[in-house]
Amino acid sequence: MSQLPNRMADRWKERYNPGPDEGTVYWHVLFQNQPQVAELARVAHEKLAPFHGLHMTPAKWLHMTTFRVGSTYEITSENIEQLIDEGSRRLAGVSPAKVVIGKVLYHPEAIMLHVQPKSALLPIHLAVKQATHKVLPWTNEQQDSVWTPHITLCYSEADQLAQPLISALGRELPSRTVTITSVDLIIQRGAERLWDWSSVASVPLVGSSAS
Repeated sequence: MSQLPNRMADRWKERYNPGPDEGTVYWHVLFQNQPQVAELARVAHEKLAPFHGLHMTPAKWLHMTTFRVGSTYEITSENIEQLIDEGSRRLAGVSPAKVVIGKVLYHPEAIMLHVQPKSALLPIHLAVKQATHKVLPWTNEQQDSVWTPHITLCYSEADQLAQPLISALGRELPSRTVTITSVDLIIQRGAERLWDWSSVASVPLVGSSAS
């Protein structure tokens, strides 16, 4: 995502949207208790407010996707409990991660905040990835081989030139340091843009020292 896009695109034009009776399970880091993240998002949203075709992430659900588990059509309630147990066991050995947020990333379908350094987050990513593969061996363990830790500020809903957005928001916002202390297992019900989410478990990082 280092190369800037020329144009933005409609994220959902050709993307599969789950129906209201289908859920998608994710491991996410949430930032509901990190007001500095919400403040950065508010600043960005205000700068982008004059533009059409952008779907802003609600402050409540600002998140860093850590691993996509799969569809509730394939995952049972027993699997969910197993994921919580296995994820808790593996994350118990992972320390809280101190990260810096402020650099802006641009993709044709989204505008994001980079979460750095990636090295501080890899133990979290690896733990939930391995926990998922242990419980659900059919999941693709390599799906996030090019994982870039980020917080999505907004999704693109329209085809438009990217440069005016880049000029308005810039490449950097005032940096903020936050400490990640937990990972949530989330069920997203229905289409992505509806934000019908529920956290079924918040798993703490209880390792001995911060990264």
